[in-house]
Amino acid sequence: MITVEQLSYAYPGGLRAVREVSFQVNAGEVLGFLGPSGAGKSTTQKVLVGLLSPYQGEVHVLGRSLRGQGPEYYEQIGVGFELPNHFAKLTALENLRFFASFYARTTDPRELLARVGLADAADQRVEQFSKGMKMRLNFVRAMLHDPPVLFLDEPTSGLDPANARLLKDIIVEQREQGKCIFLTTHNMHDAEEVCDRVAFMVGGEIRRIGPPKELRAQSDVRRVSVAYREDGEVRTAEFPLDGIGDDVSFRKLLREREIVSLHSLEPSLEDVFLQVTGRRLT
Repeated sequence: MITVEQLSYAYPGGLRAVREVSFQVNAGEVLGFLGPSGAGKSTTQKVLVGLLSPYQGEVHVLGRSLRGQGPEYYEQIGVGFELPNHFAKLTALENLRFFASFYARTTDPRELLARVGLADAADQRVEQFSKGMKMRLNFVRAMLHDPPVLFLDEPTSGLDPANARLLKDIIVEQREQGKCIFLTTHNMHDAEEVCDRVAFMVGGEIRRIGPPKELRAQSDVRRVSVAYREDGEVRTAEFPLDGIGDDVSFRKLLREREIVSLHSLEPSLEDVFLQVTGRRLT
């Protein structure tokens, strides 16, 4: 549903934010773009939704070149921006009804508000909303016209765990309905939960792409976690698994402390990202 070939984009002044990026996203798939701030994730999304041009390379969405798309393109895509922008003096329901007027068909706004726990705030002015409430309103606005393709930028930013769970469950439901979802984030935990594949992006380039489990399995980051008792408290320490028999600190811990538990740790997605890119997520 999305095919990108050798995409490059430079901002005025010469800053090249995206460098020859290629990927595709299929129906019923969530592709996560992961990377630190400034990696080129949001720039890539902005090109795909038609906000940035001209660009180099080829982009096809739903079988058509992005360069040939007109206003009808926005009937087919939904966009949730990282920084929500609403009409603050209008209520949540008035905001959704206004945006609904742009589309040929839409879902019941009250139903969408209820899905994200905003039913009781439907008639409340958005200027009174917390950041988390604005993010949830932003999220359902992207789904208002039931588009086959969704672009979501940091959808759980600023949300407490319960509300983040609500949005992630909806993303999974959209995927199961055959939607194509392009998700940009620096939240590795979210990516592990909802993405079928992830792309590691740094410096405008994709360093690696694949299913999270597969990427973790390919990693040579292996560790051992040791829980031990010291001064009446249980503490933990981690050691590299490779060469652990010769690790002086590990052997000293085994000799001098009461060991409560010892087990190997599977590398996290962030461990793999750090190994591949040499960068931490900040």
